[in-house]
Amino acid sequence: MANMKFDFKDKVAVVTGGAQGIGFQIAKDFLEAGAKVAIWDYSQSALDQAKQELSNYVHQLHLQQVDVTDRSSCEKGAEALPWKIDILVNNAGITRDKSFSKMSDEDFDSVIDTNLKGLYNVTKRCFDKFNKNHSRIINLSSVVALYGNFGQTNYVAAKAGVVGMTKTWAKELGRKGFTVNAIAPGFTLTKMVAAMPKEVLETMSQKVPSHELGKTEDISAACLFLASEEARYVNGTVLSVDGGLTI
Repeated sequence: MANMKFDFKDKVAVVTGGAQGIGFQIAKDFLEAGAKVAIWDYSQSALDQAKQELSNYVHQLHLQQVDVTDRSSCEKGAEALPWKIDILVNNAGITRDKSFSKMSDEDFDSVIDTNLKGLYNVTKRCFDKFNKNHSRIINLSSVVALYGNFGQTNYVAAKAGVVGMTKTWAKELGRKGFTVNAIAPGFTLTKMVAAMPKEVLETMSQKVPSHELGKTEDISAACLFLASEEARYVNGTVLSVDGGLTI
């Protein structure tokens, strides 16, 4: 096999939560690799900022305000897409961290609604928009889905559900020309994480065998690989991108 260089010319990717954080990096890297990209995000201000930062790709870019917890919003987003879909990246997610004894019903429901039901809502409404010729669905889970985490009953439950949903869809949709995989990021240095106190970041990095936090580019590279032709026979897997955190 020749050295891998991602080329997504004539491909279309939809990235939820794509206006900020890891999602923005994924959208940007797909654009740089030649894809047309539809960014869905709940925040209009984040979409406006993303549009400004990605102005060089205006002819490849479609931005849409979509609330993944709202099925009618997802339906409108799918109807507004100007292209058929080759790749769907279900990245949208939130946190509402509290210990179980202090977690409110609203904290639990909002995370499940966004991080798990939102993934279902988006994929269901986009399903008929796929080219269905070896199409890709890539779901963002988390390392905490694999080992649990204090104060994240809601988030862990949602991200573990994403793993189960991924494996089920891989079995159901493989015969229809899809591969369905999940990525489980570890501690990743987004802008939000980078704003944490230095001592907190040092404690986090010491838990990783490599003693460093991941970059958003690390997660994006895994995403582009799973979307590529080189990954055509990878289906139903959970790819941990965590520096060895789960060893």
